[in-house]
Amino acid sequence: MRRLLFIALIILPFFAQSQDLSQHYKIYDVKKQKIISLDDIVADMANANVLFFGEEHNDSIGHYLEVTLFKKLAAAYGNKIGLTLEMFHTDVQPVINEYLAGMITEKNFIKEARAWNNYKDYRPMVEFAKTKGIEVIGGNAAARYSNAVTKNGLEVLAKLPANSKQFLPPNAIDTLTGRYYEKFIGLLGGHGMGAMKVYQTQNFWDATMAWSIAKFAKANKDKKILQVNGRFHSDEKLGTYAQLKRYAPKLKALNISSFSSDDFTNPNWEKYKDLGDYVILTDPKVKKTF
Repeated sequence: MRRLLFIALIILPFFAQSQDLSQHYKIYDVKKQKIISLDDIVADMANANVLFFGEEHNDSIGHYLEVTLFKKLAAAYGNKIGLTLEMFHTDVQPVINEYLAGMITEKNFIKEARAWNNYKDYRPMVEFAKTKGIEVIGGNAAARYSNAVTKNGLEVLAKLPANSKQFLPPNAIDTLTGRYYEKFIGLLGGHGMGAMKVYQTQNFWDATMAWSIAKFAKANKDKKILQVNGRFHSDEKLGTYAQLKRYAPKLKALNISSFSSDDFTNPNWEKYKDLGDYVILTDPKVKKTF
């Protein structure tokens, strides 16, 4: 039974990619105010360093588009790209590197890199990177650090041992009040000290991902970077996007907000115009069919 489940986890994502999904997503260029293709985004990256793909974690079409875009970027820029992911933590980077180098098994990789439960959705990107020799960077902070911030606030990070700090951004401070704070508190349903500490954890995640991107960009000045994260982290160019401007102000970034929408058939693009450079709507009827 376990063997059948393992085979299913491998086959299903590739089965999804083999389907003709072109009628089940729409890509809108906010600046040009028109429907475009993934190839147009790839072309725009000629003048940018980082592309944020803000996803819904359970959107199968979104995952299909991520790996398709990743492959197109590799084809266009001669593999001079890197992949940074919210879905892996900074402290498991050695495990990621070992797997990409073919030194450990996938079973060990999934276990010891603490892959998300829906790793099958990200596996096609990792496997493509492995095949092409493309670096994959775990961008997020480990849960033990996030939990510490939620409990004690950002100041707890300064008390961590030096060996721990190598996995964390320097000076991870809350600089993103205003619109981002109001959006976040809206999700929680109210203000309060507890909510503020959870908000600081959100900022900590954003700062860690931004720092990971900036660090990779500094070491690989000729490479484009595809950053994949939940769309709340980059919608409206807030969160991780805004933190990146603090760590690496000279980097030029573009961002995608991708999500399933009930108005897919006849979208009101005007109401989405503040989300990013590109808005991708996916068909809710096939959102979880794969």
